[in-house]
Amino acid sequence: MNESPDPLLDLLHLLDLEQIERDIFRGVSRSSLVPRVFGGQVAAQALVAAGRTVPDDRGAHSLHSYFLRAGDPGAPIVYTVDRIRDGRSFTTRRVVAVQHGQPIFHLSASFQSHEEGMEHQAPMPAAPDPETLPTAAEMLPRYADRFSDPGVVDRLIEARAAVDLRYVDAPPFGTVGKAREPRSQVWFRTNGKLADDPLLHVCMATYVSDMTLLDSVLLAHGRGGWAVGDVVGASLDHAMWFHRPFRADEWLLYDQESPSASGGRGLGQARIYTADGRLAITVIQEGVVRIPRG
Repeated sequence: MNESPDPLLDLLHLLDLEQIERDIFRGVSRSSLVPRVFGGQVAAQALVAAGRTVPDDRGAHSLHSYFLRAGDPGAPIVYTVDRIRDGRSFTTRRVVAVQHGQPIFHLSASFQSHEEGMEHQAPMPAAPDPETLPTAAEMLPRYADRFSDPGVVDRLIEARAAVDLRYVDAPPFGTVGKAREPRSQVWFRTNGKLADDPLLHVCMATYVSDMTLLDSVLLAHGRGGWAVGDVVGASLDHAMWFHRPFRADEWLLYDQESPSASGGRGLGQARIYTADGRLAITVIQEGVVRIPRG
């Protein structure tokens, strides 16, 4: 396994887009488990592009996006930002990601200057201390016999080397053939400290949010996932609301569930909490989830 000596630094370089015009940016891709660009990467890069055109005193509070085409990991991605609105409190940006002359992703993001207001939140669910849970490097080899390709474990570990992501219960490929409650929890944080840049922490959480959100869809049907080969699929859309400040280099609980699957699609919804119980983010995603034919 050719793992970088500093995977987090590699990921930070991935999110540090090249500016090629006033509102045009270019990004590159990293290897993925599937022959397309990882959805969390393109979403995070698009949010970086949007954020680069917004005053520093306005933080991202929501994004809504659609995955239009599979991205080519071997080609650069050009992000064009449209400055939709600059109001007194809110700023809106639209970003289109283009490869080979075609749009592959569309994002709308809204930013707001800090404001005091009413406060309430859903309580944080019970979850074990993340330090008591196995790391990916400790957990994944236990399931090596579930994958037809013996190299999947190493590639999974390498793909997640920049992020310490720990499952509370067995992942979908750990209980293939056994339907479970459509709910999943993971703790995550980056494997290293990040700069004190709120946009960076929001973009890093956006990147991680696409890793496991549809797991709960698979759990409801006893399916193991893309690496096992008993389903095929891809993200269709992705929305996030950023409620309160957080750091992506400190433990965050990703509490996920699936309220519905139908028509070859599965819906995942989730809340992300800080370790001290503050609701930081709400996430909703729909994806194609199909059983392979023949």
